[in-house]
Amino acid sequence: MPTAEDTRPVPPAVLSALTGAVDLHCHSGPSPFPRRLNHVEAAHDGARIGMRAILVKSHHHNTVMDLLAMETWLADAPTPVYGGVALNTEVGGVNPSAVAMSLRMGGRCVWAPTTCARQHIDHHSHAAAGGFPSAAIDLLEKEVSIFDASGEVSADTAAVVDLVAETGTLLTGGHLDTESMKALFSVAESKGVRRLLVQHPDFIVGASESDIEELLGFGAYIEHEIAMYHPEVTAVGWPVQRLVDWIDRVGPERTVISSDLGQKGNPLPVDGYIYLVGALLDHGVAEKDIRTMVAANPAFLLGLEDSPS
Repeated sequence: MPTAEDTRPVPPAVLSALTGAVDLHCHSGPSPFPRRLNHVEAAHDGARIGMRAILVKSHHHNTVMDLLAMETWLADAPTPVYGGVALNTEVGGVNPSAVAMSLRMGGRCVWAPTTCARQHIDHHSHAAAGGFPSAAIDLLEKEVSIFDASGEVSADTAAVVDLVAETGTLLTGGHLDTESMKALFSVAESKGVRRLLVQHPDFIVGASESDIEELLGFGAYIEHEIAMYHPEVTAVGWPVQRLVDWIDRVGPERTVISSDLGQKGNPLPVDGYIYLVGALLDHGVAEKDIRTMVAANPAFLLGLEDSPS
């Protein structure tokens, strides 16, 4: 399945750090946004580094149904692929029925509102949004909130959290602002949810150091995305030292590194891992810490392990 361009050798030190990696943020297709590869191709791409599992994310639909439709081809794929649902307009927003279907049919993740979060809408309306993709069709999206008219966490949001707790799955803060995320994670913690994730805290979300401390207090992990640091992804282009500083601040034991790749025009997810892990090794990050961030922590969050090891 991979083409010749994808078979470049992986340096032994990089491969040693990457074998068994779990990508919690793969944007393979189908999607209304242009994608470079589909979920089956992503599974074959992952085999180049002995990837243990992939979680495929769409902002617009329940990816569990994609995987069930592709199960004939995925049966022979070398890397297991899992799906979930994002709480945007296309699934009815904060919709317990959509979540129940996704999780009870094998889903492993619920993403809080992303493209329909007020934080995302405000960010995307400014030039700072950079190269965030746009759909070629009008999706009739509107803002989705986790709160009711009184400003409290809504009954539907609480019902979604109950479903996450029931199934032991992963709940992410999506693209919510930090105050909304804290409210969501507070409810989740009270209901016994063990797998919580803050994604790209310094992109769209805009979390401060004090915000991060509060979110860690709910038991959350902090995810950083390879796409933000890869030199071929020009939309953000942060230096690797910025990630090293984050790792030093939060600690590898609560940090996750995922690709956020799969978009047309960007590097393949595995090529992203090869680049960034090599750069982290060059910056003096220990292999054991890298493995914690790319393998152990995400394996726990995806439910492949009962605890991080």
